Amino acid sequence: MKPSLLTRVTGGLAACGTFVFMTLPALAQEAAVEAAPAAAEAAPKLDSGDTAWMLVSAVIVLMMSIPGLALFYGGMVRKKNVLNTTAMVFVTVAVLSVVWMLAGYSLAFGDGGALNAYIGNLDKALLAGVGKQALSGTIPESVFVFFQLTFFAITPALIVGSIVERMKFLSVIVFLVLWSLIVYAPICHWVWGGGFLSDHGVLDFAGGTVVHINAGIAGLVACIVLGKRKGYGTENMAPHNLVLTLIGASLLWVGWFGFNAGSAAASNDTAGMAALVTQICTAAAVLSWLVVEFMVHRKATVLGASSGAVAGLVAITPAAGFVDPVGALIIGLAAGAICYFFSTGVKRALGYDDSLDVFGVHGVGGIVGAILTGVFAREAIGGTAGAIEGNIGQVWTQIYGVLATVVWCAVATFVILIVVKIIFGLRVSEAEEVEGLDINIHGEVIQ
Repeated sequence: MKPSLLTRVTGGLAACGTFVFMTLPALAQEAAVEAAPAAAEAAPKLDSGDTAWMLVSAVIVLMMSIPGLALFYGGMVRKKNVLNTTAMVFVTVAVLSVVWMLAGYSLAFGDGGALNAYIGNLDKALLAGVGKQALSGTIPESVFVFFQLTFFAITPALIVGSIVERMKFLSVIVFLVLWSLIVYAPICHWVWGGGFLSDHGVLDFAGGTVVHINAGIAGLVACIVLGKRKGYGTENMAPHNLVLTLIGASLLWVGWFGFNAGSAAASNDTAGMAALVTQICTAAAVLSWLVVEFMVHRKATVLGASSGAVAGLVAITPAAGFVDPVGALIIGLAAGAICYFFSTGVKRALGYDDSLDVFGVHGVGGIVGAILTGVFAREAIGGTAGAIEGNIGQVWTQIYGVLATVVWCAVATFVILIVVKIIFGLRVSEAEEVEGLDINIHGEVIQ
């Protein structure tokens, strides 16, 4: 007797159900195996090439401070203050390396929660969680911490140039430690740590606002609060050894490729373009400074060439990952001339004693570079168009970033200096200043 139609249909459905039930786990397992490589590809992976480049970049940025900046500043002061000047840079790097570990990194790059627009938190204090296997993009987080440490150290060290030959050694160190946590760390977070300037679209590839405007404004405030050196304007305060200054400037120039190209955080085409435009802008600024200097004084000086190089390096820093070679050339020509004007005519007219022109070169150069980044940024290079490609609003965005940095830095620097003055005092005695800080503070002299 043949089974009925209902029986045949029911049996067929049961067989299909049994087949599906038995094969679903196998199909799911196969799908999971196929999806695993895609998930693995999506997860960050260590790139040995990127890691090698970032290690090299961190080391040569450290070289910018010691010995580069130490020699650059040491050659420009009088012989009786050379050791004190170089020691301030050297010890600042040592002290701030520890401060970066204790709290600086966490405040700059931690997630601040409700306050994240302005500052990080202390979850990574003492570098908690920064283990051997932790990654930051395609490089170990330890390498990222080291690279950013070199920025954290050199920025306060730049301020030293504005207050040399008259400030107490202990007061300098205390001031720079407080400044690094209260001024540098928040502004770094604003720009690179997910803060409000980043959200607002401010472009700063390698530290035009974070490093140079920051240091320049702090230097200007510090030298005004501190007052002029004894004999300023009446005594000869010419550099004692411009060979040291030229060597220091050369080390800064070479190390700056780690500063700018390293800020790509990878060994890629962005790093290559950043390196190229850095060289072009720096060379253009040297020529621009020397031409203006020759037109005014009929001399082309070694000090001028060195200062022009640093002005160009500063100006290209915010723009390095966003502009093409033509934009870099124009930025360099503008920076050399404008920084010369502020380091000479404006300083004389206003009468402040910015000893080694930290404001005139770093502050003004950083402002010029930051604003011109908004003019010459190319979408094909950095993903954002500037005014020359029709995005005039980017210039106003850059000005907003400059103003935010200037206001916070100026106010906070002034308050910190007043606090340090009340507790420790700021200046050495008049007798110590006249005799020299080397012998009075360190008990050593250069013969």
